Amino acid sequence: MRGLAVAAIALTSAMSMAACAKDSGGGNTSNNSSGGSACEFATPPTAPATTGSSAAAGDKVDGSALKIGLAYDIGGRGDASFNDSAAAGLDKAIAELGVKKENVKELTAAPNESPADKTTRLRQLAADGFNPVITVGFAYADSLKTVAAEFPQTKFAIVDGAVDGAANVQGLLFAEQEGSFLAGVIAAYQSKKCHIGFVGGVEIPLIQKFEAGYAQGAKAAAPKIQVEKKYIAPAGDFTGFQDAPKGQEAAKGQIDKGADVIYQAAGASGKGVFSAAKQAGVLAIGVDSDQYNQATVADTKEVIVSSMLKRVDVAVFDYVRAVAKNDLTSLPKVFDLKVNGVGYATSGGKIDAKLQGILEGYKAQIIEGKIKVSDTP
Repeated sequence: MRGLAVAAIALTSAMSMAACAKDSGGGNTSNNSSGGSACEFATPPTAPATTGSSAAAGDKVDGSALKIGLAYDIGGRGDASFNDSAAAGLDKAIAELGVKKENVKELTAAPNESPADKTTRLRQLAADGFNPVITVGFAYADSLKTVAAEFPQTKFAIVDGAVDGAANVQGLLFAEQEGSFLAGVIAAYQSKKCHIGFVGGVEIPLIQKFEAGYAQGAKAAAPKIQVEKKYIAPAGDFTGFQDAPKGQEAAKGQIDKGADVIYQAAGASGKGVFSAAKQAGVLAIGVDSDQYNQATVADTKEVIVSSMLKRVDVAVFDYVRAVAKNDLTSLPKVFDLKVNGVGYATSGGKIDAKLQGILEGYKAQIIEGKIKVSDTP
């Protein structure tokens, strides 16, 4: 028995030393600086010596003669997400291009409204002389096809959509999967359990792009990571973007399974995801806007480790500027990482220099084409 006890003590000591050696940085990369240590990380790419791009300021553009109509998706200004990002682009146009507030009209869609309601809204804006008219969300596509044909002299834009054959409609499209890939890397490095989650608003191809990139990024960083997913509503039920209690319920279900970082692409429903994270003492990743700095979610901002930035504000501002110049050729076909159309936020101080270097390394590989990010799960 005495011999067995001595052997047990020796084995325990050996195991302790091995654990210390692993935590000291031996083997795979670990996230000691950010608190997570459960995942075994792949060797990350090296960050480029110089990151980002410095675009020239360009000519001064006068937008004071424009009358701008902005048709929001459900939630409208104040959703702390997609619509607020569009609103920020409009606000920037007012501040920097001289667009007059009295020449701006903003209208908002109602949950599960009929296509006829959207058509009436767009027709009203065009008939009242607003030009350009900007629509926020793919749900306007069918209505826009009708109204654009009725008002061929009016310029229209649609965020997240396109209207084939309509010369007066500009599509503003994004590579959401690329920004979500980086959100997945962040989640992996912030997770203490190597177990993360994704909550989508409505199960449609657009939101599946967020899910696909997120899972791919997380698994690129930590191949054995566990990823939960949940959609609040099925395709066709757009209340999934405006139901905070269901967002909270979806996130709680994933947290109960062990997820300790939740990424949401759920519009105003994301507020519920943040509430669930705060109650459980876990972390969350926002979407579209830098949600750490959004007033409508200020009471839960401490859980927001980052946000995947979908720069609808950049697209809206650039479009208004291009219309004011009467030159749409400068707009990119897709707002991706290369043109800073998507990205990640560092507000809140939870992303340290080490993790940011890792993110910039992955970002460079995506821009260079060394990593191909899937847009389907």
